[in-house]
Amino acid sequence: MGMFDRQKSREPRWLGPSAPARMALIPSISAARWLLILIALAGIYFFYGFIVPVLAALVIGFATWPLYGDLLRRTGNNTIAATIAIVLIVTFLVLPIVFAVIYTSGEVRDWFAWAVHANRFGAPTPQWIEVLPIVGPWLGEQWTHYIGSPGTIGELAQVVSGANIGNIYRAVLAAGGGAFHVVLTLLFMLIALFFVYRDGPSFVRQLDLLGERILPNRWERISRVVPATISSTVMGMTVIAIGEGIVLGLAYWIAGVPSPVTLGVITGLMALVPGGAPLSFTLVSIYLMASGDHVAGIGLLVWGTVELFIVDKTLRPKLVGGPIKLPFLPTFFGLVGGVKTMGFLGLFIGPVLMAIIVAIWRESIREVELAEEQAQREPELQVRLRREASDA
Repeated sequence: MGMFDRQKSREPRWLGPSAPARMALIPSISAARWLLILIALAGIYFFYGFIVPVLAALVIGFATWPLYGDLLRRTGNNTIAATIAIVLIVTFLVLPIVFAVIYTSGEVRDWFAWAVHANRFGAPTPQWIEVLPIVGPWLGEQWTHYIGSPGTIGELAQVVSGANIGNIYRAVLAAGGGAFHVVLTLLFMLIALFFVYRDGPSFVRQLDLLGERILPNRWERISRVVPATISSTVMGMTVIAIGEGIVLGLAYWIAGVPSPVTLGVITGLMALVPGGAPLSFTLVSIYLMASGDHVAGIGLLVWGTVELFIVDKTLRPKLVGGPIKLPFLPTFFGLVGGVKTMGFLGLFIGPVLMAIIVAIWRESIREVELAEEQAQREPELQVRLRREASDA
């Protein structure tokens, strides 16, 4: 064996003779950290298509974990509890959203078909716009200028979007081709959510180990604030917004409003923004009253006001449990940025990410303020100790 080792050591190396006594250019710990970072970046690059459904699964899992905990205690089995939870989420969350999107896409296509027809032949000003008090004449002039004459809608679309109205209409018709991608994303999200439920406790323990190593002084507070923030945002904004869209959409249908599903979806999206839902059903009520249906308009306005009062005073505090209020600007940026980056699921993920950023920012500010208060108290404490020592 010794002779074999000596012969092996005499063989020439490809990169020259070894020098074990030389100092490494990069410490082993730094090299390992950079290697982990490169592996993480490579994983994000190669699995970018799965990031959105996995993020959505994590958000839903965090938000519904207290309810899932009760279900787990009742069943006593992780797999059975996770399966029941997925079935409930599909029944009460995924299917209503899918049906609403299907009906909305059909109504939106009808809107674009009307826009193409109006662009070709022009459209007279509706009577309900002309009879509006104060703003009716001005809106009538704007309608005649931008919509009433042939070709004006195309010019307006060209100025606003830079695309021809025919191209926009064809893009809307072709949007149904992306339905398979949406279904595939939902499927991946449900699969990831199943494993989040089933393996959640072990995942949380591993996350705590890493968090305590990366942020040893702040992880304890962040690990409490972030789940509460996600639950507050999802339950306080998303779930309630979906509920308001469904309830007010049914009210639109009962009141006889055209395209009630699309208006319900718009109302639900507007409900994500503070003051959006009242603005939506108020405008629809004004349309009904201007069209001559005063009973339906007043009834819709009263129903919307009562519904929002009940939600804000009873359901929201119970679902949220001490919500973390988001300012308007981060909420708006979260919605727009989420939709632009992640599509439809960005409506849920964008505000959550902004809420986490705001929560971490507030915790950092609170930590700085506490440090300043402690720094101000230390001289007073030293003076008090000196006085006590001198008195003694």
